[in-house]
This record gives sequence, C-alpha cells and structure tokens, in this order.
Amino acid sequence: MREILEEAQKHRDDGHGRVQAADAKANALPKRFYRTAGVAPLEGGFAVTLDGRQTKTPGRKPIIVPSAGLATVMAEEWAAQGELIDARTMPTVRLVNSAIESGEEQVPAFREEVLNFVGSDLLLYRAETPRELVAAEEAAWDAALVKLARHFGVAFRPTIGIVHQPQPPATLAKFTDLLMAENLLVMTSLVAITSITGSGLLATGLWHQLFTPEEAWSAAHVDEDYNMRLWGEMEEATKRRQQRRTEFDAAVKLLDFLRS
Repeated sequence: MREILEEAQKHRDDGHGRVQAADAKANALPKRFYRTAGVAPLEGGFAVTLDGRQTKTPGRKPIIVPSAGLATVMAEEWAAQGELIDARTMPTVRLVNSAIESGEEQVPAFREEVLNFVGSDLLLYRAETPRELVAAEEAAWDAALVKLARHFGVAFRPTIGIVHQPQPPATLAKFTDLLMAENLLVMTSLVAITSITGSGLLATGLWHQLFTPEEAWSAAHVDEDYNMRLWGEMEEATKRRQQRRTEFDAAVKLLDFLRS
C-alpha cells in the first residue's frame, strides 16, 4: 500500500499537477505579519497567540489545544519563521490545523481509514523473494505482530504476495473497539502516521506505546531500506523520506502530548 502512495508521489507533477506546481511557484510565500508568538490559557485549553491575538485555522476556526506543551511547540514553530511564513516548516501547526478544520464529524471517517489499513496492513503482506528481503521483513514485522497479538489478545494471518488475506473478525473487532474511544486529535495523528508508514497496526501500537518511534519507522521502511542498500540512494527519494520523517515526528509528538 505504501508503494501505491509512493508511485502517486512520483507522478505528482504530471498533467494537472504540473500546472498546480507552476501556480504554487508563482505565488510568493506570505510575509510574516507578527513580531512575537506566545501561549495563553483559555477556557478549555491553551491557545497560540501572535502579538497577543489567538491564532485561527485557514478556515478561520479558533485553535485551542488541550496541552500547554503542545501549544508551546506550535508557538515555537511560528516564532521560528523568518521574513516569510513557510508552512512546510510548521508540521505541528499544520497537523493541528488539519484536525480542527476537519471537525469532530470526520472522526468516523478517520477511524475507518485506519481500520482499512489494519485489514490489509503492510506488516501482513510479505515478499516471496529475494531471501535477504524476506529475512528482513520477518525479523521486523514478526516481532511487531507478536507484541500486538500479546498486548491486545488477537491473532493475525500474514500471507505471501499481494492476494488479499482476510484477518480474523475478532481481530478487526478489537481494533475497532480500540479506535472508538479516540478523539479528533488522536485520530488525526493516527491517520497521519498510518498514511506515512502504510500501517494502521504500527500507528495503533505507537499510540499504546508498544513501539518506539524508531522501531515503528524502521519497520515501515524495511522494503525501502533494502532497495536503498541494493541500488543506492536517490536524491529525490531521500528528500521525500526526510519530509515524511518530519511529518511522522510531528504526529508522534502530538500523540505524546495527548497521552500525557
């Protein structure tokens, strides 16, 4: 599944995408319009302020987060901007904005997206060859599945190849129950991690602290790392991976604040 996302990324400049890219280059980044960024307590949580005024999403929705630490990270991203504001360097702000813009009504759709990955997860579909890749997948993915199975009392049915292998109904029901309890910010983070890693299982395991971020990141990139060892690094692919890592770290950090 991650390969499909990667392929779409490779062709992002084809056709209409090329026109969009040209338009984006023509539009200059917005100029910084504030001097200071700070944090202010409000009813229901904390707000990021720019020159004392509460920030809002691009859709003009007020931003309130439940953690002073989270608000501080967001304020630091605003403060780090230079003469121009580059949203690409503000991953936490963008993630929180995305959640608030989506609204609580999108939580069921986010939940369904993660569950769809769980049902056909990266960790469950193994390569048939070459032997070195098979061994690397088994070492990383079997260990992850064992942790998940033991912690949640479920079973998995890994398979070789790409033919769909249904997972046990009890397993899918368990993960549905787990995600039913999660709020908008948690689900936004889990969707982000799932789309980056190709694994709803790794995302859920991260939230429940079954994996460290490094363990999850490494497991998600077994195939990619194998190909890099085989063919070497490509500059464009490396840049995409660095950007994904920045977004991954922001989503993990958001989960840490929500957990605490």
